[in-house]
Amino acid sequence: MRPYVRCAHFGDGTSVTMKSKSLQNEAKRHPPETLLKYDFEESVGYWVGITTHVVRRALDVELAREGITLRQWEVLAWIAHDGELTQTQLAERLGIEAPTLAGVLSRMERDGWLARVSCPNDKRCKLIRATDKSEKLWNRMTTCCHRVREHAIQGISQEDLETLKRTCEAIRQNLDGWTN
Repeated sequence: MRPYVRCAHFGDGTSVTMKSKSLQNEAKRHPPETLLKYDFEESVGYWVGITTHVVRRALDVELAREGITLRQWEVLAWIAHDGELTQTQLAERLGIEAPTLAGVLSRMERDGWLARVSCPNDKRCKLIRATDKSEKLWNRMTTCCHRVREHAIQGISQEDLETLKRTCEAIRQNLDGWTN
């Protein structure tokens, strides 16, 4: 068996090439310089953010198997949750700019998944609603979501899940009014 060789680069500009076990020992003696210090291990934002990233990545993989993008899922999920929305309201919920969302909505409308209808109080405004054609698609999407959910919660007790839910709600309530 050939020895496993790697190259390590250190913060002081030096580098070494060695067997993997040696690399681990050398890296401990020469940790990379870090200018940007932060207590990530104690950061609620980091915990939530990195977990969200992993869940989104898993969901993206599942949805891609069905030919659906994560953004398309998000659009239909917000409509399912909140009902008809304007493009501006939808963009706000997605955390993106309305023009960024325009292309996604146009493709979904072209494919018959969405319809834009005039707002009753303002004819210049358009509401976005799901169509009958999106119902079959929605069922495939929720099946993907359930698979990801089941995988994500393996080995986690119902009690821990309820605690997580309460904790997330408390964080949302704590920050909701604070940022406005």
